[in-house]
Amino acid sequence: MTSSQAGSRPVGEGEFNRLFEECHYTAFRLETLQVYDVGYEEEAFRRFLADGEVIATSSHQEWTRIVGSGRHFRRVHVVTEPLTDYLRFECVWAYRSSVRAGEDVNILPISEGSWPEGIPQSDYWLFDSERLVRMNYAQDGTMLTPELVTDPDEIVRANAVRDRALHLATPFTEYEKHFDTDMRPL
Repeated sequence: MTSSQAGSRPVGEGEFNRLFEECHYTAFRLETLQVYDVGYEEEAFRRFLADGEVIATSSHQEWTRIVGSGRHFRRVHVVTEPLTDYLRFECVWAYRSSVRAGEDVNILPISEGSWPEGIPQSDYWLFDSERLVRMNYAQDGTMLTPELVTDPDEIVRANAVRDRALHLATPFTEYEKHFDTDMRPL
């Protein structure tokens, strides 16, 4: 989805970042891709693949600050097993530190070729259950354009999807018990 739909408009980087600062109570993220191609992770991902090293970055520090701000941050990531190298990296590099910072990270594991009923194959952020940002990605995981959704029906659906995804998912701290420190199955 690359163009704006009715009831939505593109969101620039500054406005998108302000949504995290302006939310009062909760922020929820649904992630559905198996690979994300975001520039700030390139060096950390390369080093993780080369020798398993996990490095802290400025994005880690900023996310820890946001998550530790007294609001409730939650996410569900639908992951296909076996995990891709990128998902192993994301679990080790991002999710472990996010959980330590206070984020409620959950995993909804699926097998190749299946998908959980009632969960769309599209990403979004939902702030305070009322501001919805559809996250649009290219097939390779490159971010295209986030869109602020103003259609009340879509916002209600996003709340229902959030609740269903949280119901179906496993807390990351439980999920990772089935893997070694590099997120390879035991």
